[in-house]
This record gives sequence, structure tokens and C-alpha cells, in this order.
Amino acid sequence: MISDETVERVRSAADIVQIISEYVPLKRSGADYRGACPFHGGTKPNFSVSQKKGSYHCFVCSESGDVFTFVRKRLGLDWPSAIKMIGERVGIEVIDTPSRMVVADPNERNWEVLATAAEWFRTQLAAESIGRDAREYLSGRGIDESACARFGIGFSPRDPQSLRRYLHGLGFDDARLLEAGLLVLRDGETEPRQRFFGRIMFPIVDELGHHVAFGGRALGDEAPKYLNSGESGVFQKRRTLYGLYAAKNAMRRNSRAIVVEGYLDAIRLALAGIEEVVAPLGTALTEEQGELLVRYAPEVFLLYDSDEAGQKATFRSGKELLRHRASVRVVTLPDGDDPDTFVRKHGRGGLETLLAQAIDLFDRQVQVLERLGWFANLRKQRLAIDKLLPTIRAARDPLTRELYLARLADVSHLDKNMLASEADEPPTTSRTARGAVARDDGDPGPSVEASSELGSDRAPDAASAPSPYANAQARNAWKGKRGRVTGPEWQATNVPPRPRKDQPVERTLLRAMLIDRSLVERVAERHGSDVFRDLSYRAVFQALLSAGHDDDLEFIAEGLSAQPLQALRDLTNTAEGNATEAALDISMSLARLNARPLEARMDEILAEMSRATVERQNELMRERMELDRELRLLLPIRSPRTKPKG
Repeated sequence: MISDETVERVRSAADIVQIISEYVPLKRSGADYRGACPFHGGTKPNFSVSQKKGSYHCFVCSESGDVFTFVRKRLGLDWPSAIKMIGERVGIEVIDTPSRMVVADPNERNWEVLATAAEWFRTQLAAESIGRDAREYLSGRGIDESACARFGIGFSPRDPQSLRRYLHGLGFDDARLLEAGLLVLRDGETEPRQRFFGRIMFPIVDELGHHVAFGGRALGDEAPKYLNSGESGVFQKRRTLYGLYAAKNAMRRNSRAIVVEGYLDAIRLALAGIEEVVAPLGTALTEEQGELLVRYAPEVFLLYDSDEAGQKATFRSGKELLRHRASVRVVTLPDGDDPDTFVRKHGRGGLETLLAQAIDLFDRQVQVLERLGWFANLRKQRLAIDKLLPTIRAARDPLTRELYLARLADVSHLDKNMLASEADEPPTTSRTARGAVARDDGDPGPSVEASSELGSDRAPDAASAPSPYANAQARNAWKGKRGRVTGPEWQATNVPPRPRKDQPVERTLLRAMLIDRSLVERVAERHGSDVFRDLSYRAVFQALLSAGHDDDLEFIAEGLSAQPLQALRDLTNTAEGNATEAALDISMSLARLNARPLEARMDEILAEMSRATVERQNELMRERMELDRELRLLLPIRSPRTKPKG
């Protein structure tokens, strides 16, 4: 027996036109394809194949069905054999288990508890007092009760144990809740607590409609503003697109996909009637997300925010989509607008106008460079070409690549064959004006995005300044994320070492965060960035918090000034001890960080004791004893309390 999930995956991945055309010559006729019917031996084009609907129909003999029906009838295959055959074609393994041996999907236990939690979050949003603030926030964003019901929006109360108690009452134990990612057990804590509290909850479902995770939006200024579920057996962020299950039919029907940055952007477009919209669960699209998109739509519109971060994500995502042979168009929003605010002001008609005006990814890059004056003289032109070559290299579709080369030849007045030869060279051999190596990591570089549309007054010449990322070996090491950057090329920089007070706790934690990005969210759930007393380390933490899990360090470093940049360099070059020592260091550093607010309050109590009344002194002493008890749990071995440490 083949699972329904496998059948649906194979059906979604199969191109019915491509498969049928191997047996029936087909020609495009409008939105569909026509040919002679193979079932009644027809000679006229009465056999129609619809790529959007994934079906075929003969207008003479009335034979119709999907891709499985076709291969079964045409080749005389049974149902399992037809699925296996097409599965092999699309690279999906199909396992046929005898019905008597069928067992429950191991993911079913997580889908069940996550769906139950989603329903509970919805009831909390509707509760008169508990969900009042969340409802007011959503109402202010134009999200009414019917919209909340349509998209399953809920609310997680501030009580960090309320969901746990509810699910316990239904028979779900802590082990199952931890496995599903609903509970977390932090270092130094003895009781699990729910991962989300005091947040508006957006359920995340997979391609087949199973609940796999949640995104939580803080009501106030808590950091992080958005918090996603951690990775689990049913949820891998790099393989998931928010809204795909609801959008996939519209994507097929309209032959396009629209990518936005956030949950509310996607919801706003869907409410306006533009349903083929999805959002990545990070800054830019991953390889797996790009593969998912092109499965449903050949053309992708990138509708990111108009700020610099949105522009960077646009170009990085666009290159990933080009690697999957997609047609990529960039939508430019007015300054200060995001998709949510624009559609609220201008409606579907306004957005459709912008979509109609969208330009190809490569044309958009050329446009920005032209406005910056990078084609004004030979030196700048060399830099501009180096910025554009990565996009040409990313284009896997031969025709698209040729069009890009022709466009570059036109704007640069250079021979297309010479540019093609340059594009065929390995990226590390492409030179910039001062012998540095051009970026080829999918990011057009900070100067490309610093266009007049973004309000930048950066001169074009600024791009020719030496970059700490100019050396290819150093850049490639950074892209590995987990490797330590070493070597004279990386260390030879014009940024002087920064004078700073040593902060071992903060240094240890940041080094760990660079290796395991999940630690960033763990710290952010409890503390703001001001918990880092070293200002350079604070800036590094803020950069990590703003970045996606899959953003490489070079991308993160671009927003840092000189001293935080040097701190980041120091952190990546620091020698590491063995794994056991590292784990102990991280655990103790987390405990020290968690202890800081308690120690700060104890200092306040000591200062207040001398001027307090006797009654108030007794209250303060009781509070101090309770804080001291909590500190002993966090830091079993510590020096006598005098002043904050670490």
C-alpha cells in the first residue's frame, strides 16, 4: 500500500505535459496543449492536456484523468506500478507496503499534537480577556475575526505553563510536547515551559496541510519580534514555505508565484484575492524552497520590503530561483511601504499594476548600477560587470543565460562572446579594480543595493575601497559557517584590533551562536541585546538576531561597523577546545547570562535597604533571599555576592 502523502508528492512533482508528450505529440493551444487522442486512434487535435489542472481530456471519446490515469491506460499498468514509474521520473522513492503491514506514519503523533495546540491558540485569541490585546493589535493591522478564522491565527497567553496544563489534560505527556517543539527545557531549569507565550500565533502547515510548526509575533517590543518553532522531525525551516498549501492551486492556475517576507504580508495579499503568495521562514530563499516553488509555478515575483535588507534578500533569492530555471521578476515598492501597507492603501488593483510593471532580476540589477553611474567610465564598468556575472552564472536555463549575456553586452558595449568566456571562468578569477575577488555568493554586494531608491548617498567610488572580504579563500571559509577562519589573507586587514574589556561569558556564547544559530533564539527569548555589556558583542548579537538561520557570516558582517566587525573576526579565529569543555563553557555562560538580571536586582535591593523603612526592609530581605535561592539553582558554585560579575 502506498501512502496518500507519497501519491500527492509524486502528483505534485510530475509534469503531465512532459510525460504525455513522450507518447503523444503535443502543441500549445492557448493555455493548454493539444494532440491526437491515443485512446481512440484519432488524427485531429481533440486531445487536450492542461498543465495547470494536471489533467487531460478527449472531446471525442471523453477519456479523461490525471497523469496516473494516463500511464495506467496507455501502458497497461496497475495503480502501484503507475505511481512507482512516475516517482522514478521525478526522483521520489515510492514504497509499496503490504496492507497488512501498514503502520501509522511516525510523524502522525506530532501532527496531532500540533493541530490540537493550533485549535487551543485560536480559542485563546477569542477569549474575552486573554486575547483582548492580541485582537486589538490584529484589528489595527486590518485583520478581523473572519480573517483570523481563515488563516488559523491564535494567541499564546503569557502564562508559560497554560498550554502544557491543557495538553496534559488531553493525555499528551511532556516527552511528546518536547518532541513536537511546543515545550522547551532550558539550562538551569527543572520544569519545561511552552516555547511561545504572550505572542500572536501563526500556524505553519506543510505542502500537504499537516500542522508542523508555529510562528509567534510579539505584541510589544520584545526580541525577537518573530519567533519560529525549532527544527523537529516534522519541521525543517529550509524546506518549508508559509502559505504554500493554500497557495499551490492558485500558483498552478495562474502560472506564477509571489514571494513576500512575512506572515502578515502573505495574509494581506490573500485577503485581497491574490492567493498565489508564499513567504520563506527566513531572510532569503533556500535551495529547497526554490525547488518547491518551481514545482508549482514557472514564474516567480519577488515582492520584498523596500528597505536595504529587503533588496539584499531579493537579489539573493532571485539567484537561487535562477538555479532552478525559474523566470524571476522583481517588484519595486514605493519607499516606506511593505506589501501589507501597500495593499491596504491601494488594494488588489494597485498591486496588480506593480506586478505588471515588475522587471527581470537581471534588468533590475542593471538598472540600479546605471543609476549609480557604474557604467560611466572603464574602472567603474569593470566593477559593474563583476557584480553582474554571478547572476549570469546562476542562470541554468540556456536561453535566459543568452539573454542576460546579450543585455550585458548591450549596456557595456563589449563583445558577447568575450563576456560569455568571462562568465564561464571560475568565480574566484573575476577581478575587481584593486585585485580583489568579486562576490559570487548570490548577493550583489552592498553597493548594488545602495541605490537612490533606498535613499543612499553613497558614491559609486566607495565600492572600489578595499574590503575585508576581498580574498576568496577567506570568503569561502565564512560561507562554511561552522569552520574557523584562519590564514594570513583573512588576518591581513586594514581594521586595527579593537581595544575592549575582556568578557569571557559573552565571548563564549557568541562563539557558540556562530556555530549553532538556535542559541540566538534561546538567549533572545529571555534577554534583550542590552544584556551584552560589551558594545561590540552587543552589535554582533543584534546582527545575528536579525539574520536568518541560513544567512552566511559575510552577509551578516556587512551591516557591522569597524569595531563589531573586528570582534566578529576575533570570534571566528579563536581556537576551540574539545567538545566536552565547549559544552560546559556554553552551559555555564548561559547560566551566567540568565543570572545577570537577578544580580542586578540584588544590587538594587542593597542600595535601597539603607533608606527603606523597617517594614520595607523586611520585604526587600525576603525578596533578596528568594533571588539568592534562584541564583544558587543557576550557579551552584559562586563567590560571595558583592557586585555583578561576567
